[in-house]
Amino acid sequence: MVHPFLFLKWLEEKLHIHVGEHVMYAWFVMLVLILLAFLASRGLKRVPTGLQNFMEVVVTGIENLIVETMGPKGLAYFPLIASFALFILVSNLVALVPGFYPPTANLNTNLALALTVFAMTHIVGFKEHGIAYVKHFMGPVLALAPLIFIIEIIGHIARPISLTLRLFGNMYGHEIVLMIFLALVPLLLPVPMMVMGVLVAFIQTFVFTLLAMIYIAGALEEAH
Repeated sequence: MVHPFLFLKWLEEKLHIHVGEHVMYAWFVMLVLILLAFLASRGLKRVPTGLQNFMEVVVTGIENLIVETMGPKGLAYFPLIASFALFILVSNLVALVPGFYPPTANLNTNLALALTVFAMTHIVGFKEHGIAYVKHFMGPVLALAPLIFIIEIIGHIARPISLTLRLFGNMYGHEIVLMIFLALVPLLLPVPMMVMGVLVAFIQTFVFTLLAMIYIAGALEEAH
C-alpha cells in the first residue's frame, strides 16, 4: 500500500530519520495523548467543564467496562487497559486525516500491542497465584493434564496472533478501500467510507480492549 503523500514520512526524510512511518505516527499518537492528558488535567475543577468533563466521561466509561468485565480487581490494571484503548482509538482515527497513516495498519505496531497483552496476562497470573498459576494449563482431570497442557499452550500462543491479525486486517483493509475511492472519485464518494471508518475505529478498539481484559481476568481467576 503506497500513500500519495504522508506528512510525517516527508518530515522523516527531511530530518534523515529512518524509523518507518508506523513508528513516526505511533510517536505522533503518543504526543497527542500526552498533550490531551496535560490539557485535561491542567486546572482541575470540582465541577468539570470542557475537556476535563469529556475526559472524565471517557475515564468513567473505561472504569465501568473494566469492573463489568474483570470485577473490582481489574481496576488495578486500569492504566494498562486505558492506555490500550486510547492509543488504539486515536491510532485508528488518524486514518481519517488526509496525509496521515494509522499505526494500527502495520503488523509491527499491532504485534507489539498483542505481545504486551500476552506478557502481562502471564505476569499477572504468576503475580496473583505464584507457581500455582501453572494449574491453569493442566485442566480439571489429572490424567488428561499432559494433553490439556499442550492444547492450552497452543491456545495461548494463538492469542497474540489473532489480536494482531484482527486489528491489522480491519485497519489495513479500510486504508486500501478508502484510497481506492479517493483515487476514483476524490470529492464526495469517500465520505460514507470515512463515516464507516469512524465506526470501524471504535469497534476494533472495543474488541481489542475487551479481549485484553478477558485474558487478564482469566489469569486472575483461581484454577479449577
